[in-house]
Amino acid sequence: MDEIRSYQDLRAWQTGRVLVKAIYEATAAFPPDERFGLTAQVRRAAVSVPSNVAEGYGRGTRKDYIHFLQTARGSLYEMETQVILADDLGFFSAPDVPRTLLMQSGECSRILNGLIRSLETQA
Repeated sequence: MDEIRSYQDLRAWQTGRVLVKAIYEATAAFPPDERFGLTAQVRRAAVSVPSNVAEGYGRGTRKDYIHFLQTARGSLYEMETQVILADDLGFFSAPDVPRTLLMQSGECSRILNGLIRSLETQA
């Protein structure tokens, strides 16, 4: 395993960053009247994931780190819900887009959960 020297070395941050890019690309095709609605909300929730991973890493205590990782996980679930709602409303340009986003989100969730468990079990 590679040494972690900064939050950018964390797989949780890296997968979150990839997810943000995918969300921005997918929401570019949303209706213009959703610019300040669902488009902004789903983007904000996605950006919150790697942002909270980074902030938690920089806080300096395990308790704070875990708290921010849990916040990142909550934002991830919020984003998933918004992707599902956008799909229900027919906002995606192709039917496979929401499925792909949810698969990426699932991977990010597994990584976050593993990191949280790892931190919770450390002495």
